[in-house]
Amino acid sequence: MSAAERVRSEFVASWHSFLRRRTAVFFTFFFPAIIVVIFGALVQTQPTGGGLFAEPKEYYIAGYLAVVVLFTPLSRVGSTIARHRDGNRFEKLATTPLTRSEWLLAHALVNVVVIGLAALLLLVLSLLVTGASIPLSASTLALVAFIALGVTLFCGLGALIGSLADSQDGVIAASNAIALPLLFLSETFVTPDLLPAWFQPALNLSPLTYFARGVRALTYSGGDWVLNLAILAVLAVAFFAVGTMAIPQTD
Repeated sequence: MSAAERVRSEFVASWHSFLRRRTAVFFTFFFPAIIVVIFGALVQTQPTGGGLFAEPKEYYIAGYLAVVVLFTPLSRVGSTIARHRDGNRFEKLATTPLTRSEWLLAHALVNVVVIGLAALLLLVLSLLVTGASIPLSASTLALVAFIALGVTLFCGLGALIGSLADSQDGVIAASNAIALPLLFLSETFVTPDLLPAWFQPALNLSPLTYFARGVRALTYSGGDWVLNLAILAVLAVAFFAVGTMAIPQTD
């Protein structure tokens, strides 16, 4: 088999494995819907009120997308690696031509498809529930690239977490401990002016910041999204490479 055929085979197996986990399928699409309903329809934005959610509703579309791009890959890939270790799967895979990078690529592609569909649902809900509007142009298609690169990046980080954690429970705990601070300290829901001046430069250390800035430039503020996409691409390659090296070759 060629490398492409090996990736395709692992992709198909991973895709069917995801579909068999009905609870995972349900919450993958239910979670973003709940986020939009709670923050977009119940809490709502207060553009003149100050504090949290003081920006126009379009500002927070990047934050809604960041939720699924961040949380889902971390937990899914990390948990998959933990399950593979528990089931001695890596020892079996080591006897096949499938490489670690091919394995991670296949699982990243599954996550890109799943999260891409969840992101589309989220965008539609944002428009219907909150009344937000998104400027449509040829550059809007760059949202696909942002989502794909963001998912790949956090799949790499999820692989690292899954390789270092000692159990599936440990993966979930570590994923949440990393994802929650990143979510609120990456220019998603909390605007930089609400943070102390001394902390604001640290926002540039979060890879999610470049995702949020680029998506916001496309969906709300305009401006330069190309630089953020380029930085995100470099970070995605780096995290994917680190995640690949961290995947166990045997149990």
